[in-house]
Formats: sequence, C-alpha cells, structure tokens
Amino acid sequence: MNRSRRLLLVCASSVALFAGVALPAVAQVAPSDPWAQASSDIPSDSAVRFGTLDNGMRYAILRNATPPGQASLRLRIDAGSLMENEDQLGLAHFTEHMAFNGTTNIPENDLLRILERLGLAFGADTNAATGFDQTFYQLELPRTNDETVDTALRIMREQVSEALFAAEAIDEERGVIVGEERTRNTPQLRSLKAQLALWAPGQRIADRLPIGDLEIIRTAPRERFVAFYEAYYRPSRATMIAVGDFDVDVMEQKVRTAFADWTPRAADGPEPDLGRVAPRGPETRILVEPGIQSSVQINWTRDPDLDPDSVSERREDTVLGLGLAVLNRRFGELAREDNPPFLGGGASSDTLFNSLDLSSVSASFNPGGLKRALETIEQETRRIAQFGVTAQELQREITDRRTALENAVAAAATRTTPGLAGGLLGATNANRVFTSPPTNLDLFNAAVAGLTPEAVLAALRPAFQGQGPLVLVITPEPIEGGEAAVTGWLEASRATPVQARAEATALNWPYTSFGEPAAPAERREIAELGATVLTFPNGVRLTVKPTDFRDEQILISVRTGLGELGLPTDRVTPTPLAGGTFTAGGLGQLTLDELNRVLSGRIYSVGFGVEGDAYRLSGTTRPQDLDLQLQVLAAYLTDPGLRPAPFERIKGLFPQIIAQQSATPAGAFGLQAPGLLASGDARQGLPSAETVASFTNDQLKATLTEGLSQGPIEIVVVGDTTVDAVAAAVGATFGALPARGARPAVPAGGDVLRFPAGTPQPVALTHSGPADQALAYVAWPTTDAVADATEARQLDVLAAVMELRVLDRIREELAIAYSPGVGSSSSDVFAGYGSIFASAQTSPENLATFFAEMDAIAAALRDAQIDEDELTRARAPQIEALRRALAGNEYWLTQLVDASSDANAVNDVVNHIADLEAVTPAMLQALAQRYLNADRAWRAQVVSAAAAAN
Repeated sequence: MNRSRRLLLVCASSVALFAGVALPAVAQVAPSDPWAQASSDIPSDSAVRFGTLDNGMRYAILRNATPPGQASLRLRIDAGSLMENEDQLGLAHFTEHMAFNGTTNIPENDLLRILERLGLAFGADTNAATGFDQTFYQLELPRTNDETVDTALRIMREQVSEALFAAEAIDEERGVIVGEERTRNTPQLRSLKAQLALWAPGQRIADRLPIGDLEIIRTAPRERFVAFYEAYYRPSRATMIAVGDFDVDVMEQKVRTAFADWTPRAADGPEPDLGRVAPRGPETRILVEPGIQSSVQINWTRDPDLDPDSVSERREDTVLGLGLAVLNRRFGELAREDNPPFLGGGASSDTLFNSLDLSSVSASFNPGGLKRALETIEQETRRIAQFGVTAQELQREITDRRTALENAVAAAATRTTPGLAGGLLGATNANRVFTSPPTNLDLFNAAVAGLTPEAVLAALRPAFQGQGPLVLVITPEPIEGGEAAVTGWLEASRATPVQARAEATALNWPYTSFGEPAAPAERREIAELGATVLTFPNGVRLTVKPTDFRDEQILISVRTGLGELGLPTDRVTPTPLAGGTFTAGGLGQLTLDELNRVLSGRIYSVGFGVEGDAYRLSGTTRPQDLDLQLQVLAAYLTDPGLRPAPFERIKGLFPQIIAQQSATPAGAFGLQAPGLLASGDARQGLPSAETVASFTNDQLKATLTEGLSQGPIEIVVVGDTTVDAVAAAVGATFGALPARGARPAVPAGGDVLRFPAGTPQPVALTHSGPADQALAYVAWPTTDAVADATEARQLDVLAAVMELRVLDRIREELAIAYSPGVGSSSSDVFAGYGSIFASAQTSPENLATFFAEMDAIAAALRDAQIDEDELTRARAPQIEALRRALAGNEYWLTQLVDASSDANAVNDVVNHIADLEAVTPAMLQALAQRYLNADRAWRAQVVSAAAAAN
C-alpha cells in the first residue's frame, strides 16, 4: 500500500499508558508494507536499524542522546478513520481511547498511574492520535533504564493486542468522546468539512473525519469496536519506532521480546475504496460561518501521484517546491504593502491520503475585501504560470533552502529525540525513505544543479491545472450577489492581462557599525550555573552560557525598559498590538522584505514582546552568523521601522480576531479573563475593536520608541558558542552604543496587580458559538515568585495533585468534560499575585456539577493529607520534565534573565529540583488550607449568547 507523501489534517486526541503481557503463540505472516527503501534508489539513514519481525511487525530503532538519558517511542497502526465502515464512523478514534481503558493484564484505573510513577505526564509524555490513515501511540520516556523501557514496551504491546472493550467502560467513555466532539466543533472544523466536500465529493475522505458520527459514538455496541480492533490492530499493520539514548542491540531485543509472539485474532481488514477524482468544471461555493476568518481559495484537483519514493520524485518535489516558494514570497510581499490586497496569502500542492492531488492558492482578507483578494491571487498565480520565476528569485530560494540543509548537516549530531521519532513516524506513514541530513543535501544539490527558471515554470504549470478551478469563500457574513458574483469576479480577473515580474533592485546591509567596539570592563563567573557575566563600559550587561546541547544553535535575549510596569493601569494603550507590528515594520533603512532579501542565505531571526518588567527582543542563530544576529537585534533596538502598514493591517484585522475568539467558549474567556483576573487593570485587558480603531501608528511608535530608549540593556546568550565570541559580537553592537541612564522609576501603582474578590456565583460571560458549548473556570488566589520561588513550586505540585483528581472525577467518572485542566501561576514581577485554577469545557447543564465537584476536591485537599503514591504521581512528571528542560538551551535562556543581578535567581535555579523533592503531603495540606478557601475562589462561566438570552 502506498501512502500520501505528506500527512495532513490529523485530528489528535490525548491519551496513553501501561501493560503486563500474557503472550500468545507466534505466527509467520508477511508484512503489509516493506520499508520504502526496499524499492527506492534513495539510501535510508544508515544510523537507523530497520527490521521486521516474523509476524510482520516492523521496527525502526535509532540511538540519539539529545537529550541524554531519554527516549521517544511511537507505535503506529496502519489504520485510521478511512478504514471505518458506515456503521463505524468515529470508532477508529474511539478505539484509540479504549486502548487506555482496561486491558487483559492492567485494570482500567492503573494505566495512567503506572506511567506517572515513572515520571510521565498525561498529555505531555503519554499521548495518542487518530488520523485519516493512521493511529499512533506515543510515550516520552524520562529514563532509559530497564524498568522504564520494559514497562513502556509492555504498555504498548498490551494496548494494541489486549484491549478489553468492556461494555461498561465503553459506556463510560462515550461522554468523553461526545465532550471531545463538542470541544472540537469550532468554525475552523466546520470550514474543514466544507473544504473536503468541495475537494473530494463522492470520495471517502469527504465523510471520514476521525471524530465520527455522534449517533454511532453514543450507541455503537461492543461488537463493532472489537471487529475494528481485531481487523486493523495486528502485527502486519504495526510499526514500532524507538529513538533515544540506549544501546540499539539491547532495544532491538526488547522490542522483539515484547512483540514477537503477537498474533492476529481475525482476518486482515480490507483496504478502503478511496473513490476516484471526478471530472469537474469550474465551481464556486460560499460557506457563511460566523466567527471565522474571511478567506478565499482557488483549488485544482487531479488523480493522486502514487509513484514510489525515488530520486526522480524528490527532484520533481524540489523543483515544484522552489516555484511555490517564489509564489508564496510574492504573496507575502503583497500582504505587507501599504493598502494591501489581502492580509496574507499562500500556495500549496499536495497529495491527500492517496485520494487526490490538490493545488491551492488562498488569501485571508477583511470583510469587504473579497473581490480584490480573489483578483490578486488569481492574477499572481496566472502570472507565475505564464511567465515563471526570475533567475534572481530562483537563486534566492535555492540559497535559503541550501543554507537550511547545510545547517541541518552541521547540527545532525544533536537533533532532538522527539523530533527524530516524529520524522520516522511521518516517513513511515508517507511511505517515504527516512534519509539523513547529508543525503537530503546531496539530493537537493543534484536537483538544483543547472536548474533554470524555464524548468521551474514547466513544473509549476501543471500544478494549476486539473479539475476546477474550485473556488471556496469562507466568510462570517453573506456575500452580496452570492456565488454568481464570485464567479463573475473570477471570470473577469482571468480575462485581465498580466505582465512578467521585474527583477528587484540589489541591496546592501547597512547596519554594520554602531560606534567604537568596546571590550568588557568587568567579568564575573557564576560557577553554579556555568555562566559568565560581562559588563561593558556603557552599562550593557551580558550573561553567556556556552552549551553543547544543540550544535549550530545560539539563542539570544535582549531586554530593556519597564515593559508592562511602565504602562498606565487605568487606560488601554496600543501596546498590545506591538507583537504583531514591531518586527513586521522592518528597520529604518530597510523594509522587512528588503531585510529578508539582503540577508538571504543567513540564519537569524527576530522576535519582540512586551513582558511584565521589560521589552524583549530575541533571536536564534548559528555560530557563523552570530555577528550578524547581534547586528540585526541592535538595529531593531536603535532604528526600528515601525511603519504604518503592519499597524493598519492589525487594526483592520482586529474585529475579526475578536469575532473569531468569541465563537468558542475558550476563546471568549481568553479575551476577557486576563483583565477580570487583574481586577480591571488596563494592562492585562484586551482593547475593544472600537478602541483599537481609534489608535494610530504614531501613538504606538511613540510608546515603543520611548520604552526601548530607557534603562540598561540586559543580554543573555546561550548555546553553541564561546564567551569570547559573544563578547566580541556584543562589544561591536550593543556595547558600542552610547551609555544609557538608570532604569526609570516605576509609576505609582505600576508594580501592583490585584486578584479579584471571590465570586459566590460565577461571573457570567458569553460566546457566539453553539448553544451546547460552555466553559467553567475557578481560581483561588495564592502568592508570587518574586523573591523566592519555593512556595510557588510547592503550589505547582498541589495543582498537579488537584489535576489528577480532576481527571479522575470530571473526565473519567462523570465524563462531563474531555480535557479539564488545572494549573498554577505565580508572578515573578507583581508581588502577591498568583493563583491555582481549574477549567473545563462542558455543556451548560453540567456547569453547576463542575463547580460543586471543584469545591469538593478543594475541600478534600484541605481536610486530609494525600498519600505518598499520589504525591509521587503528581511530582515525578514535574521533576522529569525539569530534568529534560535542563538539557535544552531554551530553559537556560529564561532562567538566566535575572541571574546576573539577583542572587535569589541563582539559588532558585540551583534548588529547583530539590524544592520539588522536598515537598511532603503535610506541606500540601497546609497550602490547601491556606489558599483553597471557597469564599476566596473566583468563578466564571461562559455560555452561548443565544442560550443566555432565553
């Protein structure tokens, strides 16, 4: 069986867990699919050990030590919702759930607990997903000792061969699945259904979304589950993927021991008839979906390309991909113009689940902008299909792609274990050869050798041909004139002549000098953290931590100013828009597109954010581009473009953002909760669409210019570098700037956030989505992590204990919510501000039940100490997640922010694991008694506006 070359539209669900196995007899059967390399001229990655057991099960094993001492397991079943019969719609996904609800050797309630004791967190480390053409189970192992690995393999073996499907367990899980469907029933999902109906009428993928049919979910008898499980959960459809810090020989033997005697219990399930791509003429459809982003797409469908993976296929993909990259860059440049024709556009060409080849061009726009957006994407697509790409454009895409591939070769030794496991899973599902970074680079170089714009044009033209064009407009409001108007606009646009693209003007990078380079005036070691603090004569302070976690990765953070501390508390400012406008505004001497063009082939990035106590610029680079990355960040600090076009784009988009968020309970809550939970502090609230409409770019520019010009500059650099290299790069950029003054004073009251008073009756909020959707939220005020994080960490453990109980009670026993969650937040900026909170998306009739159950859970935590086992299951995943983070540059970038000036920050880092390990049941009970008081709890509920009005 061939597989689509790319995996799209996966609908995931979170679950997973354990097993002790009674092993049946061995059977000799052939695998359903040989490895892709068996019939390909592409060499597979020689570091991976590929194998097949006698029963037909395949395995791929790869040693990788990033992060050290850990492993990722994926067990793929070659079956998804496409394999369902008409009376089984949704049962592939439901079966995935049932694999965690009791097996031959593991009682239902023991599944999660076994892995939690080993340090695996539900969702983060134990998970599963069902798509159209596959189901996979995953475990992220914090250790690779025998106990952990053997337990994990037994779990996965038990899941795929020994699920019980007890009738009462199925009935209990029905409510969870219904809750998941309710949670996922968003405007975006309804739009996806409309797309599939347009792309593939009469084909199987059009009516096989994994969530399935609610009536079948509510009523399907046990026999239907068992029939699907036994037909498709079988060794010849299974592939085990193991990547991690282990001996490959040992892991291979463990896999063989766990799975070699797995035998099927029934005949292999049939391969589905996917249907044929029907002959189609031009069609136009309009989906009116309140709360959706306005968009238009033009599609062409063709019979699927099912040729096996080969050098020639990869070359075709590469050439077409370069052409589409040019078109996508053109769309991006158009979207960043003054008065742009659309908010954003894109082009793609893909094979969907062996069912059809699909090429699409699309654009998002503000209401009223459909005609112009449609004309622009049609004409730009026709322009490239008629005249092709320029030599300059082609060379730029080749350079950027080659640079990324060369960097991947240089960083290959420290690729992450989860990333490699995901790559192997994707290659297996797509029936593609899993190749090494050097092979990828070699294939690319061979594909582009002598490549001409004419050859790219020859690859592009067929992509925009086929059945169609099929136009789909997705809009929150009706289109005047309906489908006939849209069709007329398209036909008129197609009659409009287009001209060839002109070559762009050559540019130079102007930001190479920031003053006289400076050497550090002071140097101090923080031995406990392996970091060095350097202070430059102008006051710039630099903290550097060289690491060997990831080859070719350097992370940089630059902080200055007061951030939110300096903003007014009683009125909303344009500052919340800065994240979407600052970097898009480019630099004073270069627009963003000019910046990207002049720095083609270099690896750098720019991020910007307004944090609680600072404005922050960030970047990711490699050793050879370190100097450039610091130049880019220094240029953004000293000469940001802050052009009006990105600001006007966000202003125009903002009403749609509000409408989209308001269409779901979680989105509506996310809009309003930050301000409510800060007692109306304007810095935490989101401005209304009317307020945003009154903002000007000059206002935002003045705020940011002033904020970025005040106070010392603090820089943290972590990664594959040396202290001397960073000191030289910073000395030539930030260290060369004029000295800056002391940190400005925080305005009166600016350092205060107040948690709201308790609400005996929930605050009533509304959303604009379906009436059966609701959300419940409860939060108890706690404390901060400003001077000492110890108690905040103890509260994290208390929240984890509460989450175990919430999952057991709210999800499993009562089945009133699919994914209830509990968390703890303690501010490191605002003294006294923090909370433990719980939430669940449920149905309106279950809101009162949720609040009553949360009161009962909080009371139980106050009234009695938990036992050691529950403490272990709550705490161990936190400790293991921290240990995993310690082996990553991202963790250290955040932890070193205050280390240069705050001894408490150093102690907090050093003592983090010890703080967690020191937590006792008595401590948690004392915290619960101190903070989990019913009269201080702030409650809110979100229901449909339509339901609230009745």
